[in-house]
Amino acid sequence: MSPRSSLAEAARTRSAILARGVAVASVEGLAGLTIGRLAADLGMSKSGLLGPFGSKESLQLQVVEAAADIFWREVWEPVADRPPGLARLAAVCGSWVGYLARPAFPGGCFFVAAASEYDDRPGPVRDLVLGYADRWHRELRDQARRAVADGDLPAGTDPEQLVFELTGLTLALHQALRLRHDPHAVPRACQGMARLLGVPVHAAA
Repeated sequence: MSPRSSLAEAARTRSAILARGVAVASVEGLAGLTIGRLAADLGMSKSGLLGPFGSKESLQLQVVEAAADIFWREVWEPVADRPPGLARLAAVCGSWVGYLARPAFPGGCFFVAAASEYDDRPGPVRDLVLGYADRWHRELRDQARRAVADGDLPAGTDPEQLVFELTGLTLALHQALRLRHDPHAVPRACQGMARLLGVPVHAAA
């Protein structure tokens, strides 16, 4: 096998491990992401699975990064070309609702689960999850600030409060979908977001 083929095979193996790791962690948590479990699922040896990562913690961190790539691709990228400010914020909210309703992960939103699992567990995994949560918060806040500056939201709007309430609606939506199987959860979330933004919000397909 040529070096190039070996590298390609290694990349495919790593991608398969991370994809399975994201799926398992979304249901059972990152703590449930054991080397033995993944090796059995993928028909690999434990040493062969651990090789690309070096440790369980390294695997967990790379699974979080892979989940973040999926979230970004599902929620942000489809609407990134919208004009900045209110138009983009409303589109992002619709994309966010659609992402939760589909869902992109077998266990619902990966980051809702990870935040709950690691909120009181200091260490590199918590730091990474928090970092991605803070990045998302900043993106939403920046769009809210632009909307206020453009006059599309009332001058007295507090961007931090707005993002807090939008996030609260998505958490309520996640619970209504996953725990209660509420058939009205999506339109209720869109209605709440529209009330906050003053423009319609439509869940992305």
